[in-house]
Amino acid sequence: MKFKTFFLQRILAWALTILIGVTFIFFIPRMFPSDPVENMIAQMQSRSGNMDPAEMEALRQQLRIQFGLDGTLLEQYGYFLLHGLLQFDFGPSLMSYPEPVTSIIGRNLPYTLGLSLTTTLLAWIVGNFIGLLAGFRKNKTSSKILEGIAICIYPIPYFLVALVLQIVFAFVLGWFPIQTTLLTRGTFAQWLGSLLKASVLPGISMLLLGTGWWIISMKSLAGTTAEEDFVLYARYRGISEAKIGASYVFRNSILTQITALAMSLGGVFGGSIMTEIIFGYPGVGTLIQNAILQSDYNMILGCITISIVAISTATLVVDLIYPFIDPRIRYG
Repeated sequence: MKFKTFFLQRILAWALTILIGVTFIFFIPRMFPSDPVENMIAQMQSRSGNMDPAEMEALRQQLRIQFGLDGTLLEQYGYFLLHGLLQFDFGPSLMSYPEPVTSIIGRNLPYTLGLSLTTTLLAWIVGNFIGLLAGFRKNKTSSKILEGIAICIYPIPYFLVALVLQIVFAFVLGWFPIQTTLLTRGTFAQWLGSLLKASVLPGISMLLLGTGWWIISMKSLAGTTAEEDFVLYARYRGISEAKIGASYVFRNSILTQITALAMSLGGVFGGSIMTEIIFGYPGVGTLIQNAILQSDYNMILGCITISIVAISTATLVVDLIYPFIDPRIRYG
C-alpha cells in the first residue's frame, strides 16, 4: 500500500510538471510580435510575384491549420495537448516546410545525445573520482589544489570556454574546423572521422565545466561523510583507508550524485545549446536557435517539449529506483 501511494504521488508530480512546462512554452512563442504564417506567405509572394487574393486567403487558412494556429488560443492549446504532447505530432516545420518537425528533430537529436551524453558521463566519472580523493583526503596539499582548480573552472560560462577553444585551436592553430563540417559523401569511416573531429572542441568545452561541478559537489559530500561516526569507528577497528574510502565514504556519497546525474542526463539539451550555436554543431540546440529567429512555433514546441518530458521522466525514474539504491529509504 505504501508503494502504491508513493508511486501515484510521483506519477502525479511527473504529469503536473510536464503539463505546467509545456503550457508555458505553448503560450510564450505566441507573444512574439511576428506571425509565422504571414512571414511564410510574404516569402512566397516575394518569390512568385502577385498571388490571387482568394488563393492567398485559402493558403493562409490551410497554413494556420497545419501550424496549429487556427481557432482561439484555448482551441489551439487543446489541439497541442492532444497531438503534440500525447502523440508527439507537432506538424510541419516553417523552416523546412512541409517536412514534419519530428522528422527534423529525429535527424538532429542523435548528434545532441551523442555529444551531451558522452561528455556528461565522462565528467561525472572523472569529477566524482577526483572529488572523492579531494574530500577523503582534504587536508593534503594535492586535494586543496584540485579543489582550487575546480572552483576556478566551474563559474566560467560555457560560451566563453567554447570561444577560447575555437579561437586558439581552430582559428590560430587550425587543428580543428571553426564551424562543424560533416562529409556527406564518401565512406562511413570518412563521415565518422569528420564527426569526431568536429566534436572534439565542443566536447572539451562541456567536459571541462561539467567536471568542475562534479569535483566540487563530490568533494563536499565526501568530506562530510568522512567525518561521520561510522567512518571514525571503522578507523578504530583498523580497517584500511582504501576500504574505508571505497566501501564507506564513496557508497554513501555517491547516492546524491546519482540523482544529480539523472537530472543532468534528462537536461542534455540545456548545456549543449550555446556550445552547438558557437560551433555550428547540427544538434537540437541549433534547431531551437533557428526556430526562434524564424518564429517557427512548431519547432520550438517540439524541441522544448521533448526536453521537458526527458527531464521529468529522468527525475521520475530516479525517484522510483532510489529506495532500491539506498536501503535506508522506505516508501511512505
